[in-house]
Order: sequence, then C-alpha cells, then structure tokens
Amino acid sequence: MILVVESGSTKADWMLIKDGQHIPYRTKGFNPFFHSKEDILIELNDHLELDLIKNDITKIYFYGAGCSSKKLNAIIENGLKAFFTKATVQVDHDLKACAVSLHENRPIIACILGTGSNSCYFDGKEITENSHALGYILGDEGSGSYFGKSILSAYLYGRLPEKMMTEMNRLGLTKEIIFENVYMKEDANVYIASFMPVLIRNKELDYCQKLIQKGFLEFIDKHVLCYPEAKKSTISFVGSVASLLKDELEQACLSKGLSFGKVIRRPLENLVNYHLSPESIKTENFKIQINKN
Repeated sequence: MILVVESGSTKADWMLIKDGQHIPYRTKGFNPFFHSKEDILIELNDHLELDLIKNDITKIYFYGAGCSSKKLNAIIENGLKAFFTKATVQVDHDLKACAVSLHENRPIIACILGTGSNSCYFDGKEITENSHALGYILGDEGSGSYFGKSILSAYLYGRLPEKMMTEMNRLGLTKEIIFENVYMKEDANVYIASFMPVLIRNKELDYCQKLIQKGFLEFIDKHVLCYPEAKKSTISFVGSVASLLKDELEQACLSKGLSFGKVIRRPLENLVNYHLSPESIKTENFKIQINKN
C-alpha cells in the first residue's frame, strides 16, 4: 500500500494506492518552515482513517511546500516515519510535483500559485529554479497570502471598496484579532490567505481587478521572466489561486507576450499516474538545480 501526498501550507491531499484502487484523504498542510515533527504527529493522530491503515503503508511519496533542503525535508520525513512506522518515506520539493504534473513532453515554466508562489523551468529531465521563493513576508507574489495581505491592510486603513468593507465587517474583525492571528499565532500565512475568497467574490470591482493584475504582473516579472526560456516556453500553473483566477492570469501572461498553458488546481492525480508509470523509475531521482545568481 502506497501513499502519494501533495502538500501546500494550507492543506495536503493524500491518495492511497491499494489493489488498483485510489482512495483520497485530506489533512492540513505540512510545511517545515512552520510545522515540526510534533505538529505532524498531532494532525495524523487525529485522523481516524489514516490511523486505521498506518501499519499497512510500505511507501510514501511526499511533495511539499518548503521542502527545499535535506534539513527541511528531514522534519517532514521524521514526522511521517513516527506515524507510519513500517513505511519508507521520500520527501521532495513541491516544485517537482508541479513540474511533473504539468509536463506534456515539451519544455515548460511550471508555476505554483496557491497560499504561496514559486516557479521553475522543466525540460523533462532537469528542473531549474532561477527565482527565489521568499515566503509570505518578503515574497509570494500573486499568491493567496499576497492578496490576503493587501486586503487586510486596506481594511485596517479603511480603504477597501464599500462592498468589501461591509463583508469584512460582518466577519467581526478587529485590529486586535487580526494582529493576534498575524503576529502571535502559528500558520499566519494560512490565516492571511484565508481572506482570498473576499477577493474572489468581489473580483468584478475595479479595485479587485487592479489588485489582481498587479499581483500577477509582479509574479510574472519576478518568477517567469527571470528564465531566458520564458518567451519560447509554455507557462503553466498549479494551485487554487491560479484556478480561481484563470482568466485574469491568462490575460496577464498574454500582456507580456507569453504562451499561456494549462492550469491544474490539484496535481495529485497526475502525481499518482506518474508514480504508477514505469517511466517514473527513470526520472524519480532527477534533481532541482537552484541558480543563485
């Protein structure tokens, strides 16, 4: 019995492969920048369905946000091994999941737009990462946390459109509540990104359209045009933000003369197919090359 896991910072999608069946599960996301081995164990111990099968799992393929070094990956690996005691665990960067799930036998720039954001160039054999993922405080352009920060700050300054101010007021928000969740509690990036639905529900407003375009153009400038291959590659995306704002994202790409590809909200099914394919054995160990320049 094998588990394939695709995890962002907010949620993780799991797929159990058992006797030809694919059985899905969902937990909170595990990001080694924000979650410890103990956090992982607490979440998994509360998940009855996973608890029932934990001793039958022999292999876990985990792809996660923040899993970008051996030290960080070890946090996730140790947490999973403490729960799935009979399984071998392979932890990889979410960029690999993104690249593999989007690839269609031609070079692509594979992008993540969910709670956070990132990108890479994938020629089918090697992943190259030219841009730095700076996280929700310094980066994550075009992501849920990026837009959430803009909405929260505009709300506190009283500068949201009246319709959005009314909606935010209905949530009972105060400066104290927002500051506590942003500055004092865990998973601040997830809390900030949770205000993304306010943007989606009001995206017809001029204020929202300008904010969306600003965020996407910043993402393209920092995370797509940094690749010399950008103008001759297809630009494809995974993630909830990319899926919910697909039309606006396509418009932003076309305005920069880029070839817009496909959008997948959740790449898990493609990852499962990848691991079930004999071809995956040949590429399972391809590496991510990070250019520091």
